[in-house]
Amino acid sequence: MIIFLAAVCCAAWLYLLALHGRFWNSGPVLREGKMLSADAKVAVVVPARDEAENIGHSLSSLLAQEYPGEFSVILVDDNSTDGTAEIAASLLNQERLTIISGQPLPAGWSGKLWAVHQGLMQPEAQNADYILLTDADIEHASAHVATLVREAEASGRDLVSEMVHLHCSAPAERALIPAFIFFFQMLYPFAWVADPRRTVAGAAGGTMLVRRTALERVDGVRRIRHHLIDDCALARQIKSSGGKIWLGHAELARSLRVYADWREIWNMIARTAYVQLGHSPLTLLGCIAGMGLLYVAPVLLTLLGHGLTRVFASATWLMMAIAFQPTLRRYGRSPLWGGALPGVAMFYLGATVASAFRHHMGRGGGWKNRTYPEAPSH
Repeated sequence: MIIFLAAVCCAAWLYLLALHGRFWNSGPVLREGKMLSADAKVAVVVPARDEAENIGHSLSSLLAQEYPGEFSVILVDDNSTDGTAEIAASLLNQERLTIISGQPLPAGWSGKLWAVHQGLMQPEAQNADYILLTDADIEHASAHVATLVREAEASGRDLVSEMVHLHCSAPAERALIPAFIFFFQMLYPFAWVADPRRTVAGAAGGTMLVRRTALERVDGVRRIRHHLIDDCALARQIKSSGGKIWLGHAELARSLRVYADWREIWNMIARTAYVQLGHSPLTLLGCIAGMGLLYVAPVLLTLLGHGLTRVFASATWLMMAIAFQPTLRRYGRSPLWGGALPGVAMFYLGATVASAFRHHMGRGGGWKNRTYPEAPSH
């Protein structure tokens, strides 16, 4: 029985490495290149709530974009109390910037999507060919917008999204952030996202360039107004409507948000992990069993097993460590962290269980002094 369990673990990782969309590959990447055309009009929508710490750097990087076509930035200040809008109003290149004071949050909307919706209603966005949805804590290289538009124009994509480079300097970040990227790639293999024959659809909210006609086809963000994992929800809407989407890693954008300790990373995961599971206790139990099979059993059987059981288990542990290497290299971490992936996975599983507990206690997806305890996941 034990040797059978070890063989199943080994077979599961063989499948993941060989047949799961090469999720471990940590690619593709968009690189700076020559613009094909300067005709496309671009409007950037930035929802912001209490982002005084980052808004200056983020907006300045957008306002300094070397984009040759018509370009505008819309900041929707979502009732900030820390002077976010005042900082934005003090920046240079104001001719490119429109600052909107957000209206009170109506029932049935998440705060971020309500802010995005208000931005999409502005004339600059209504007249644009592309809308860039980005967060208020992202810093963009000067060629970033032009690079995104070039990819969309060249490949006919309706959505071009990038996982921006996350902050990874604090000790907790160095230990835990690369695994966040790894697990995201496992959930949404980038090659499958781009494949129109597959239903898998994903996006990363830090950078989402959307063709305006595609947004109109899915009624903007109204259909997903209650979603907390709004980026992937929008990607599903666009792909299911026949749109072509692309997801990769960013080399021209990075997150400014710092996670100072493990508690902040724990809360970041716990905010939406149970949403990802559809608020289903049975799915949560399946997740616990699956994570145990993939990450816990190989370690225990390597340490406690004998003979072929130990051979299968140690080979499995080695495979997961090897799969983690491209992501570790992207974040400049030691290859030895590959062996620690099972322990990091248990941290993420613990945060997922905490997410379920919070939901059933009525605290749901708390963020920026708001809580969405009953937000549906579909």
